[in-house]
Amino acid sequence: MRLQLSSNHSLWHAYHRVRTAVLDLVYPSACIVCKTPGRQSICENCRATLPIRSLTTVCSVCGGDILQSETAAGTVAPICPQCRAHRPAYDTARSAVAFQGSARTLVHALKYHHAAWIAKPMADYLHAAWIASFGDEIPDLVIPVPLYSVRRFRRTYNQAELLAGALARKLGVPMAPNLLRRNRNTPTQTFMNAAQRRENMRNAFSIAKCAAPLLYGKTVLLVDDVMTTGSTFNACAFPIRSAGAGRILCLSFARD
Repeated sequence: MRLQLSSNHSLWHAYHRVRTAVLDLVYPSACIVCKTPGRQSICENCRATLPIRSLTTVCSVCGGDILQSETAAGTVAPICPQCRAHRPAYDTARSAVAFQGSARTLVHALKYHHAAWIAKPMADYLHAAWIASFGDEIPDLVIPVPLYSVRRFRRTYNQAELLAGALARKLGVPMAPNLLRRNRNTPTQTFMNAAQRRENMRNAFSIAKCAAPLLYGKTVLLVDDVMTTGSTFNACAFPIRSAGAGRILCLSFARD
């Protein structure tokens, strides 16, 4: 009898550990950034430390930081030297936060540690950046930057698609995750300069055969987790522009 009770006790503890692990995945019991116990996936203190990007003193095209000399003449729509030299295929790109500190922790948790639940609170910042940048304008559809099929299979989800889906629901517009395709598994761009990134992403994306009628004349919002030089957004925008899209806007959670 004692052995039976001990066995049942061990089974109960094993069940409890599994149940707790599953509940932590769905309903986190601590802040993903600072690990403070609680039922907020991002606690108030860590939300307060997120490095929100300025949306006014940036390049009117790519949203990148511009030197003071670029605005010294008082131009209404200053454009950075990079965009003047290589005008992107998209119209405007903006980012919600800087890719540092707590923002970097959030991106890495979503991207590499299966913390899919934080896509929703991260999308709150995307939504705020959208309103600050584009006001009450509403896109016709939202398209996430796609992952290559093998990489998506290994990761089990596309982090950009989770962010795009949450943002699309807030905007009340459809998300179209299958209109844009990644043609090849592009090497990581972490240590590449701007020119190398452009070459790396050349012809990396294409649209589905059925996409052209759905894109023609439409305002498309591209969504990704992190933007650095904009080469990925630019490569995505090329086939969408070729399909006749009227306006292509880009929004990322973070800017490196």
